[in-house]
Amino acid sequence: MATEQNEILDKAKGIWSNYSKMITYTGAAIIILASGWIGYQKLIKEPKELKAAESIFLAEDLFDKMATTGFNKDSVNIVLNGGNFNGSNVTGLLKIINTSAGTLNANRAKYMVGACYLQIGEYDKSIKYLEDFDGSEVDQIQSKAYTMLGHDYAEKKQTEKAMSYYKKAASVNEKDESFTPDALMLCGNYAEAIGKNTEAIDFFKKIKDKYPTFVSVTNGDVDKHLARLGEFE
Repeated sequence: MATEQNEILDKAKGIWSNYSKMITYTGAAIIILASGWIGYQKLIKEPKELKAAESIFLAEDLFDKMATTGFNKDSVNIVLNGGNFNGSNVTGLLKIINTSAGTLNANRAKYMVGACYLQIGEYDKSIKYLEDFDGSEVDQIQSKAYTMLGHDYAEKKQTEKAMSYYKKAASVNEKDESFTPDALMLCGNYAEAIGKNTEAIDFFKKIKDKYPTFVSVTNGDVDKHLARLGEFE
């Protein structure tokens, strides 16, 4: 019984390796492009916010590059703690969080810090910053933060906690037809991996019913999952 449980947990941990690029890369793209999240007027009116925006630029730029080319410990260390990168002096995100507390930029830094720690396997630190991050103003970013928290807990073999965050990721905005079905697909895969077949079926059926144009529906992937779970239509 213990061996079987360990096999289930190990399989569940594999969810992160399959979804890490999709989650972090798209999350980075959103966070860079969502300039309206900060707001021009906010920057003009609040010098502290403007200073934080200036400080975060190089670290955020490096984070964005890693999100498209791959994370490595040396670059992650510069993003987190600061240092020299290609002749530029980068202010670390951890310093920005500490010195610019309460600003939108410090909040944004928490997302990137959490993502970095997840990438290098420091799951407790990732959880700390992602749980403190507030993405309520941008649904897609909040969904990605919840997803990464799910990955953190999956890696720690805390399957119930992981499942709860995957569900949160899928429920942030059900009208979003790009990120929500992705999150539901992850819920279905994870539920199946940990042996919660009834839940998995519900997730896959929801994708099929509510998001008929989603790629995993149109290419038959959802039907394959349902068939494997004994559901035929």
